[in-house]
Amino acid sequence: MIIIAMFAAVIAVLAQIAIPLPSGVPVTLQTFAVALTAVVLGARLGSLSTLIYILLGAAGAPVFTGFNGGLGAIVGKTGGFIWGFLFLAFFTGAGAAVMTKTGEEEKNRKRHGGSSGEGAGSKSNDGFREKRRSFLPKITGFLLGLTGLLICHVFGTIQYALLGNMGFRQAALLVSVPFLIKDICSLALAFLLGIQVRRQLYRASFLQKPARGRNVRQIWR
Repeated sequence: MIIIAMFAAVIAVLAQIAIPLPSGVPVTLQTFAVALTAVVLGARLGSLSTLIYILLGAAGAPVFTGFNGGLGAIVGKTGGFIWGFLFLAFFTGAGAAVMTKTGEEEKNRKRHGGSSGEGAGSKSNDGFREKRRSFLPKITGFLLGLTGLLICHVFGTIQYALLGNMGFRQAALLVSVPFLIKDICSLALAFLLGIQVRRQLYRASFLQKPARGRNVRQIWR
């Protein structure tokens, strides 16, 4: 529970690093912070940490961008992005689980190795298959995170359009499209750094590795 609260605080701190824009949606590190939290803690705990952050802000704590807080920030024009972070956290955590689970399986295969009598052609084919096995889950994991990011943007745009009395397309051009490249880069960076942080926390026993069992249970951990 301590580490969940700690990452909620990390989101709150990084949310204050912001560049305000006329649209009312500033450039911040919130997306990176939420994605990093999800990669490190997983889908379930990452979503819980993000929910704690949102509830703290809704209760009036100045944890949102610009040291804002209160229900007004969530029900306001840009509030859809805030509660949309729950989808980002859940799907990004699921994507990280796919990546890390496959990485551990690759290590186990290399540890046990293949038979010593394999020919050069067989080794070449095995190498290609290993690269494909390691590459596809990384793409799948990132696409899961990207799905969560897009859902967050869709809900944020819908709320902005409804409260701003404008069409979805116009709202998207104001508060979504200009931020997509930055947010996708933030997501990629969160995966790269978060998986390394997660490994270190495992080694330090701050996080418990998912028990080996059903694949679905491991993914949503």
